[in-house]
Amino acid sequence: MIIHVVQPGETIYSIAERYKISAARLVQDNGLTTPNNLVVGQTIVIVYPEQTYTVQEGDSLIGIADAHGVTLMQLLRNNPYLSDREFIYPGETIVVRYSENKSNITTNGYAYPFINEDILRKTLPFLTYLSIFNYRATAEGGIIGIDDTEIIQIAKEYGVAPIMLLTTLSSRGEANLEVAFSILYNQEIQDRHIENMLNILKTKGYYGVNITFQYINVENQLYYTNFLIKITNRLNSEGYPVFVTINPSINYENGFTFEKVDYAGIGQAADGVTFLSYDWGYSFGPPTPIAFSEVREFLDYAITKIPTEKIYAGLPVIGYDWQLPYEKGISRANSLNADSAISLASNVNAIIQYDAASQAPYFMYVDDSSGIPTQHIVWFKDARSIDAMVKLVEEYGFRGISIWNIMYFFSQMWLVINSQYQIEKLEPEIFT
Repeated sequence: MIIHVVQPGETIYSIAERYKISAARLVQDNGLTTPNNLVVGQTIVIVYPEQTYTVQEGDSLIGIADAHGVTLMQLLRNNPYLSDREFIYPGETIVVRYSENKSNITTNGYAYPFINEDILRKTLPFLTYLSIFNYRATAEGGIIGIDDTEIIQIAKEYGVAPIMLLTTLSSRGEANLEVAFSILYNQEIQDRHIENMLNILKTKGYYGVNITFQYINVENQLYYTNFLIKITNRLNSEGYPVFVTINPSINYENGFTFEKVDYAGIGQAADGVTFLSYDWGYSFGPPTPIAFSEVREFLDYAITKIPTEKIYAGLPVIGYDWQLPYEKGISRANSLNADSAISLASNVNAIIQYDAASQAPYFMYVDDSSGIPTQHIVWFKDARSIDAMVKLVEEYGFRGISIWNIMYFFSQMWLVINSQYQIEKLEPEIFT
């Protein structure tokens, strides 16, 4: 795999000629919507398949998969554009396989039940687990449900294990301390909460549960650990794995600092642990990404408490557009995905820069639509960011990666992951 950074004067055709690959393949692989308007600093991922096949008259995907000893899911991963199509056509080239010498990786994607079905079906071949957001706990131990019957069924069709995601957040993603601590400090409420959890798992047909833990600190860590042990003992006895998503206590006030919570008990009890700070449709800052050295600093601490084979690296893929100057408590950035960020950069004639410390692209522009020019900075993720983060999984020996979120299809992310790693599947696929 090669990640090419677009230079001044380059076109999709000149890049294709340089790497001896068709321009059509580059456009298709990278999900380019405006290939004739590349942005300087934009990334283009180049991959060379180990085996391809030219479609013949009368061929079907299942027939091609069987003839080449691969699964239908593998064909859909290697050719995600096929998920948007009802037919394949004679003469078109299909990627059968990339290198067979690939490490295994487990992938978890977070999604709301109202995800666009086409995006969901395009993404599911790349997933091991699908964490469905958001069942919400109540202070009395109840659980507020969601309409998730269809998304669970579709996940299973693609051999993806559906996971019930349970939080103490409000429907708008706001933290609720009252609910969290009501459950945490009351044994009777805990018991009721766990039985309600188990009932939903059985009724809805979930594979397991993913519980979001927030507000963990040195003072309450034992309460969280004891609560998780109780949950795991009860659910594991019924055959359900328990995963935990932890929002670590990180502070940016005076540089990068984090509270050294003892996660050992949680790591021992849980079947898998993801460290992830949820990104929403807006952010209050600060308008800078975390430096990779700081990510490593936290991970180096985390692996002293939790076995690496239980850890999933959290990967937020949401970018933000900030108006400058930044004012703490006042400034608010709007979210955007990678494709939207590149489209914006193209519209404002910006050049995309890259911050090596954080492994993140960014660009600046001036907005004068209101009549008053305002400076903006946009931070987002691109193929380089994804590649750097996923390589940490292999370097540290983590179980896999958890992506927040998969509400849009990030072509380059899946191309980077799929071309270099073998994505694990737990359930047999029944997709036809």
